[in-house]
Amino acid sequence: MNRKIIIGSRGSKLAMLYAEKAKDKIVKTTDFSDQDVIIKKITTKGDEIQDIRLSEVGGKGLFSSNLEKELQDKNIDIAVHALKDMPTIETKGLKTDSFLERNDAREILITMNKQKLSELKKNSIIGTSSFRREYQIKKIRSDLECKLIRGNVDTRIKKLKDGVYDAIILSYAGIKFLKFDDEISEIFSPEKVIPSAGQGIIALQCRESEKDIISVLKKINHNETFMRAHTERNILKVLEGDCETAVGAHSIIEGNKITVEAELFSLDGSKRYYEKKTGKVEDFSQIGKEVGQTLKTKSNNSYKR
Repeated sequence: MNRKIIIGSRGSKLAMLYAEKAKDKIVKTTDFSDQDVIIKKITTKGDEIQDIRLSEVGGKGLFSSNLEKELQDKNIDIAVHALKDMPTIETKGLKTDSFLERNDAREILITMNKQKLSELKKNSIIGTSSFRREYQIKKIRSDLECKLIRGNVDTRIKKLKDGVYDAIILSYAGIKFLKFDDEISEIFSPEKVIPSAGQGIIALQCRESEKDIISVLKKINHNETFMRAHTERNILKVLEGDCETAVGAHSIIEGNKITVEAELFSLDGSKRYYEKKTGKVEDFSQIGKEVGQTLKTKSNNSYKR
């Protein structure tokens, strides 16, 4: 390849840090120099629309569609995504099969004075844009009220400090990248609050016809993360869920075993369906499908509109 590589990224601080991490990995692992790899900022519809729940204006694709259009138009060679923000079904002609080593997948709570969830006063207002998080929190404390919050991490923290919310829930990975660790009031174990499928994973997407780029991405792919990503995403594929589907999925690999646990809530959050499965690590893809099918059967499609 006698040309430069252009990486496309959302323009938020966090997204640009993800893109820098991808660039750094390419430079360290391949023959491309720092000057050969260029990061291009791309504004997405998800960044422009800040006051409405994503499910009401097009779903997760609002964060990825503009990046994918840039790929399709050959304006960029690689798109960097937070895997949890990507639609489950791959866009025709594009390929997402390379992942950087997973960051911390856990969820965290931020409150004004370091109160834990159990210590918040009755009827406190929790900021979240996720039905999954809302139902998970209400399962722990039914008195809490969840209110929509959108925007970048620093915007959400500012809204909390302005008194709009009593607490907010965010992913640990983003907080770590932005060095906001001091703000954390509580870290939830994956057993207590199962994260979103693919949470903490940076996914790299390219055109499926670009063999040279695919070769570069294979060199920087983290194999364990690859297996965990596909396990968790296969649960979503079986469920055929969308932005309103309240589902969490998390996997771990220990030795030659992979364990995945997932939970699915009915549309109104009143019913919870749970499944956990352990198997051989080489069967990761099938295990995800089996967990998804079990949840689908248990729920009798009560999670769909």
